[in-house]
Amino acid sequence: MAADTPAGTPATASGGQRTGTTRTTGTTAVPTPAGDARVTWHPAPRPRLVLALGHGAGGGIEARDLRALAAALPARGITVALVEQPWRVAGKKLAPAPKTLDAAWTALRPALAAPGRPVVAGGRSAGARVACRTARTLGAHAVLALAFPLHPPGRPEKSRAEELTGAGVPLLVVQGTRDPFGRPEEFPPGTEIAEVPGGDHGFAVPKKAEVPQERALGLLTEAVAGWLGRLPEVPPAAP
Repeated sequence: MAADTPAGTPATASGGQRTGTTRTTGTTAVPTPAGDARVTWHPAPRPRLVLALGHGAGGGIEARDLRALAAALPARGITVALVEQPWRVAGKKLAPAPKTLDAAWTALRPALAAPGRPVVAGGRSAGARVACRTARTLGAHAVLALAFPLHPPGRPEKSRAEELTGAGVPLLVVQGTRDPFGRPEEFPPGTEIAEVPGGDHGFAVPKKAEVPQERALGLLTEAVAGWLGRLPEVPPAAP
């Protein structure tokens, strides 16, 4: 185990480092049926939960919402695990079929459970869909869906709402009010939603928006932290 890795954090493939205000202990390569996935750990000193976050089909773990959560949540007792799917690790440009994404994600269960804390599954865009579809198989305590693509832009009749309603665990959707893949008011009744004012699918806001970019991301992280804090206590996830 790396010398700067806190107890309860899996041994990593690379040493710890500080990036801005975000503390990482390095990365873990995790074999899956689709190839190796990569987990970048942002550990809490005394974690009570692990939040695993996957990226979307058009980008990686450098997305602004994922970076913001990884920077903010460890101080709140949440270890954040940013997960890169095997296709991204391999340098491919196109995501594979949903069943391949799901198989790779569920293969992460032992690695995510290794810190000995309950696991909340999540992700942005396509990663949110994966987290919803696999929540029960992964043994997730809850699901965080960032910028959930409820439908293709301009095609509300092609709804993916059944993936949300079928998650089977507590779920929070965080959605920008300008998201062309589904605005907050389009989601099924009863869905718990945190709105990001002026946010698009990447939670970017217009330069002259009433709520500036930094504040919009602050609202996002506060909403997620508050929701995680309200989740009922459960035993740690089994490996």
